[in-house]
Amino acid sequence: MSPTHLLAAFCALLTALLVVLLFRTLRSERNRRQAETRYNELKQRIDTLQLENLEARLNPHLFKNILNSIQSHAYQAYYALDKLANVLDYILYESRNQYVTPESEIEFALNLIEINKIKVSPLFELNVKKRVGEQEPLYRQALMAPLISIDLIENAFKHADLQSADAFIKIVIEFKDDVFSLSVSNKMSAKNSLLKASSGIGIDTLEQRLAIIYKDHFRLQRVVEEDVYTAQLKINLLEHKAEMLAAG
Repeated sequence: MSPTHLLAAFCALLTALLVVLLFRTLRSERNRRQAETRYNELKQRIDTLQLENLEARLNPHLFKNILNSIQSHAYQAYYALDKLANVLDYILYESRNQYVTPESEIEFALNLIEINKIKVSPLFELNVKKRVGEQEPLYRQALMAPLISIDLIENAFKHADLQSADAFIKIVIEFKDDVFSLSVSNKMSAKNSLLKASSGIGIDTLEQRLAIIYKDHFRLQRVVEEDVYTAQLKINLLEHKAEMLAAG
């Protein structure tokens, strides 16, 4: 190939590379602007948010802190903001209902876990398992009290030891035989022990709420073994529905 042809080929290749780089730059800038717009929209919604659900004791400042964390991790921003938008929609609209479906409550729990992930290092051991029988008869029936998952999940991220080499959070969400189960385990931080939190307002309020709604058809267990805290919630929705039908 002659020098002229080589030069022409090189120029063509360089031009192609410049076009690709320009395209990627424009796409990156577009994603950044989309994330920034989504951030501002959500922040405005949170600023005007007035939550009157005392049972769940949700604090809008929690979401502001999450937004600030998201903003500092640009590569995760758009994904995390999308999950946060789903959580806010659920709190604002779905939680106003007396009951929601297990499907929607489980989706809420998974979104909540995703936006909490941004608080921890990518190397942190966060193990989340979902074992759901989507063909279960009651999976899409409105029998779940909304926001029933929030206390156990938030406590794990709030009180877990995030610094030691063997730190972990393990969350298992199940729906089998029309029984909803949520199990959360984590290594406790010595500075902020869940021994105190387990007797606090949030856990007590959750247990009171469960007792009022589900009576004898739920079980909430909290166990501390050495420095590992485990909370396990089970709600038998089949028994709960049978009681509702008998009372109606």
